[in-house]
Amino acid sequence: MSSPTSPSPLTLRSFWHDLPREGKLLLSVVVFEFIGTGLVLPFNIVYLHEVRGFALGDAGLLLALPPLVGFLVVGPGGAAIDRWGARRILVGALVLQVIGNVTLAFASTQALAAVALLMSGVAFGVSWPGFQAFIAAVIPSELRQRYFGVNFTLLNLGIGIGGLVAGAFVRVDHLPTFQAIYLGDAASYLPALFLMLVPLRHVAGRVEHHGDGSAAKVSYLDVVRRPAVASMLLLSFVSSYVGYSQLNAGMPAYARSVGEISTRGLGFAFAANTLVIVLLQLVVLQRIEARRRTRIIAVMGAVWAVSWLLLGATGLVSGTWGATMLVAACASVFAFGETLLQPTVPALVNDLAPDHLRGRYNAASSAAFQLAQIIAPPIAGFLIGHHLDSVYIGTLVVGCLLLGVLAVVRLEPQLPPGVNGVREPELVADPDAVPEPTPKTRTSTLE
Repeated sequence: MSSPTSPSPLTLRSFWHDLPREGKLLLSVVVFEFIGTGLVLPFNIVYLHEVRGFALGDAGLLLALPPLVGFLVVGPGGAAIDRWGARRILVGALVLQVIGNVTLAFASTQALAAVALLMSGVAFGVSWPGFQAFIAAVIPSELRQRYFGVNFTLLNLGIGIGGLVAGAFVRVDHLPTFQAIYLGDAASYLPALFLMLVPLRHVAGRVEHHGDGSAAKVSYLDVVRRPAVASMLLLSFVSSYVGYSQLNAGMPAYARSVGEISTRGLGFAFAANTLVIVLLQLVVLQRIEARRRTRIIAVMGAVWAVSWLLLGATGLVSGTWGATMLVAACASVFAFGETLLQPTVPALVNDLAPDHLRGRYNAASSAAFQLAQIIAPPIAGFLIGHHLDSVYIGTLVVGCLLLGVLAVVRLEPQLPPGVNGVREPELVADPDAVPEPTPKTRTSTLE
C-alpha cells in the first residue's frame, strides 16, 4: 500500500536520492546486463540457421523451447520464491543463464543447443517473477512505479547499445564473432550475480510466515479466486496478446509481407521504438505520478490501437518509403504506450500482493503474459498468411479498446485506491473512492 509519506517531485536527482542503497545497486547493473541481451537477441535465428547450419524449421523449434519451458516452470518458480526467497532463486537463474550462453556459444549439434536453450528457458521462467518480487522487497511502495519506469528505460538502452555493437561486429562467415557475442551475454550476468551473492546477500531471503503456517499452503487457485487478481491476470493476458506478442512476431510479419518493407527498414523501426522509450519514459513518469493506474492502462490501450492502425495503413502504400515510415511510426507510438504500461502494471501487481505470496502473484502475472506470447504468433501468422489483413488489424484494435474497458470497468472497482496509485490527499478529497479494507476484513489466507 502507499506510504503516507510522499516521495519528492520526480527528477532523476530526486529519484536517485530517494532510492534505498539496495535499489541503487540493482539499477547500477541493468544497462550492462541488457547490453548482453541486445548482443544476441536479433541474431539467434541467424546463428542457429546460417552459422551453425541447422535447418530453418529445426532452428525455429529450438527457439520455441525457452518460452515454452519458461511457461511450464513459472508456477513452481513462484511457489519456490515464496518458500525460499527471491534472492536464492535469482542466484540459480543467473548461474543457468551464464552456463546456458557459454554452452550455446559452442553448440555444434542440435542436442547441445537444445540443452543450452532449456537452461535459458528455466532461467527465463523464474527470473521475471523473481526480480519483481526482489524489487518489491527493497523498494518502498511509493517509489515502485518510478523504479519500474526507470528500470525499463535502462533495459531498453542496454538492448539498443548491444544490438548496435553486435550488428557492427558479427559476420555470418566467421563463427568466432558469434561465439564472442554469446560469451559476452554470459558475462553480462556476472555483475548481477555478484550483487546477489555479496552486497545484497541479506535481502529477500525466505519470507517469514506467522501463525500456523497455513499461508505457505495457499495454492494458485486460492490466489486466482481473489477477484482483483483474476481481473489483473485477464488484463495481463490481453495486454500481452495485443502488445508485445504482436510487436515481436505479428508486426514484423505484417510489415514484411503486407507493407513489403526491407529488413533495414524493420531495423530502423525497432531503433525508433527504443529511442522513444529512452527519451520519453522520465517525462511520462512525471505526468502519471499519483494518477489512477487503471486509467493509465486505458490510455495505453487507446495509444496501442492507434499504433496498429498505422501498421494497417502500410498496406495502402506497400513497398514504398511511406510504408517504412508508417511502420516506424507504429513502433514509435507503441513505445509511448510501453512507457505507460511498464511503470504501472508491475507496481500494481506488487502493491496488491501480500509479502508472503509475492512470488505467486508475480508468477501468475508472468504466466498470463507468457501464455499470450505462445498463442499470439500462430494466430497472427495464420491471419497474415491467409491475407486476412483487415481482420488481423481489426482484432488488435478491438483488443486494445477492450483492454481499457477491462481496466476501468472491471479492475478499478476491485482495487483499494492506494494499490491503484492514488495518494492520501486524493483519497480524502474523493468521496467516491473505494475505501481501503480495514484490518478486520483481512482474514483470508491470501493476505
